[in-house]
Amino acid sequence: MNPKQLFGLAALLLPAALPGQVQAADSEPWKNPENAIVIDAYELNEIDWSQMLSDKRITGFISKASDGLPESYSCNGDHSGDTFAHCKTMWRKYAVSRELYETRRLLARSRGLLWGAYHLARPGNPVDQANHFLDYANPQDDEMMVLDIEGIDPENYMSLDDAQIFAGHVKTRTGRYPVLYTNHTTARYIAANRDEYRILSRLPLWYARYKPGITGSFPMGNWDNYALWQFSAGVNCSKRRCPYRVKGAQNDIDVNVAPMTKTELKAAWAFGSLLPEKPFEPPDDILTASIPASGALNATVEAAASTGIVAQTTGAITLASGAVASFPVSVSASVDTGLAAAGSATVTLGRRMVEITPLNYQDN
Repeated sequence: MNPKQLFGLAALLLPAALPGQVQAADSEPWKNPENAIVIDAYELNEIDWSQMLSDKRITGFISKASDGLPESYSCNGDHSGDTFAHCKTMWRKYAVSRELYETRRLLARSRGLLWGAYHLARPGNPVDQANHFLDYANPQDDEMMVLDIEGIDPENYMSLDDAQIFAGHVKTRTGRYPVLYTNHTTARYIAANRDEYRILSRLPLWYARYKPGITGSFPMGNWDNYALWQFSAGVNCSKRRCPYRVKGAQNDIDVNVAPMTKTELKAAWAFGSLLPEKPFEPPDDILTASIPASGALNATVEAAASTGIVAQTTGAITLASGAVASFPVSVSASVDTGLAAAGSATVTLGRRMVEITPLNYQDN
């Protein structure tokens, strides 16, 4: 094993946190009066529109539209065990929410606000859900469409594979892609697996994280920055303390900041195009093992090869705690007297290693 390979492998076994390559506008950008503010709401948010719009920074309004699969008007059949009475109640709620949606859109657009709509994605046929969303929201060419993915558990939320089908079907019907709304954990997972989620990882990101800063979160896969950052909601806004007070609304209303001015946001609004796909970086010349940072301060790596063109041996990682993890190693060498002799060698970790991590990967 040449010295460069040994150095690179040992380097990863030092503390895992590496400096970010680029930083987004990530420290309380809502305090910058130049940055545009966008409100988003669901049907139970109470709003005094005159009071709310006295805040001239508010540039857009995004409303909840559809939720999972459409409700049934007839209420015939099983309905997954739902009772006839409850089915009728849900249909009435659905009908009222659609009327509220149209009323809010009329009010917002008449006041000059940018308009958007989101679909809360649930388990179930993604094409039917995409059709439900488009029929419900009836999005115009200058209105934002949003796919809301709340997590990666397919038992509770639309699976990421289905989310790609949803986004593709919206593109087929409208000629535009939706924006992706999701939290940090889900966004990070998509970014780390962008070779598998080639569509989701390129949708403009509406980023939900309720912290004063997001240092180290970007760049993340194809995302160099957020399109919108949802920074305030009922979880971090109370009567005593709130990142941003919205006039004419209760503390549970969601507030978002754009990393741009009102004029810039109006020019970019509706988005609809995929972000450029960054080149997939080849694996490092040095394949490195990912280990917990808590045990990575005092680690060593050892390997030796027997004589032969391709020989099998084992590698050992010794953590500061004293624990030792071994894994199979295939060594291809141009010398026949072992790695101590002059020559070159390449090392490939065996299948039993749990995770292979490029040296330049960072997980915050």
